[in-house]
Amino acid sequence: MAATPLRPLPERYLTPEDLCRIFSVPLETVYHWRKKRTGPPAIRIGKHLRYDPAAVHAWTAQLTDAA
Repeated sequence: MAATPLRPLPERYLTPEDLCRIFSVPLETVYHWRKKRTGPPAIRIGKHLRYDPAAVHAWTAQLTDAA
């Protein structure tokens, strides 16, 4: 099943909590995606994880193409 954003992504870098809201998944799922390298790529800024909206779009497009 392909994950599809429910609303447009903001222009700023996204937090793990943003991904939870966008994809309606628990925070543990977002961290599991990162640990298993199956989700969108994240970058670390200091002690914080952030996601580039363009990378999240590319990841969802890849999921859609694979479906």
